[in-house]
Amino acid sequence: MKHVFFIDPINKLSPKKDSSLMLASTMKQLGMEVYLLFEVDFYLNNKKIPEFQLYDFQAEFYDDGCYLKSFTLGTSIPKKLTPEDILHMRIDPPFDTRYLRYLWMLRFYQSQGIRVVNSPDGILKFNEKLHAYAQPSSLASFVGSSVAEFMVFADSMKKENHHELILKPLDLFQGIGVEKISLDRTDLKEKFELKVIENNGPVVAQPFCKEVVSGEIRSLYFKGIELGSILKIPKKGEFLANIAQGADFHAIELGPNVKNECNRICKELLLDGVDWVAFDIMGEHVSEINITCPGLLVEVSFAHKKNLARELISMI
Repeated sequence: MKHVFFIDPINKLSPKKDSSLMLASTMKQLGMEVYLLFEVDFYLNNKKIPEFQLYDFQAEFYDDGCYLKSFTLGTSIPKKLTPEDILHMRIDPPFDTRYLRYLWMLRFYQSQGIRVVNSPDGILKFNEKLHAYAQPSSLASFVGSSVAEFMVFADSMKKENHHELILKPLDLFQGIGVEKISLDRTDLKEKFELKVIENNGPVVAQPFCKEVVSGEIRSLYFKGIELGSILKIPKKGEFLANIAQGADFHAIELGPNVKNECNRICKELLLDGVDWVAFDIMGEHVSEINITCPGLLVEVSFAHKKNLARELISMI
């Protein structure tokens, strides 16, 4: 059995703390056959067994067993993909036309008996934000381009004594395009119209959740089992709990209500081949269900003082 990681170019990644490279390197450390596959070498020929240019690599962990001390890309080797192999879909969002094309192609390979994790069918079916908003624990949420309906939503949030809104795109990641605005600003309508133009379509609006100042939880699951959770704490004076933008973090235990909610959602997603899930949680609210390329495996492992990739591998 080969494990093939379909990933972004190395120069777009931060190898030291990349979840995909951590998992692939841990597999290699355990003596498993594992390779990297890049977009430029990915193709489909419906009359030929796929033979990709797969890349070997060398990696060394720091003593913590989580962060990579070194990573060296090796030479490419032509290898055929067989039904015994596992293809890991680890291309980063945004979920744009490029991303959609890859999912269609991966879906073809899946129909030929090659296992893809996470399943392209599951990724195609569930939007990471909208599926979270469908849950009972979600914050009140507006998604759309209608200025009139946005203003109705804003008025309803005022009546519930909210003072600020979060505006964000539906399909980006890592806090890109997220903005906090006052509900009392005189140009609220114009601001929303500009956001729609900026995002070329629907915008998400939610009341600002004050709990995020105290931190946002990231909880990693694989095959319905919690691997570990961390609390991400924004830098002083900021509201985005994004580690890439300087947020601090530490290990945390999920509360029983949120844990039950995450367990239930994972059981549903497993039916569509979605094994790997990363939840973003604010207070008691599930705010996002990450399934395209769940991250922070390195940080969650470091916080819990053990390489959680090993547990994930045992479940594969």
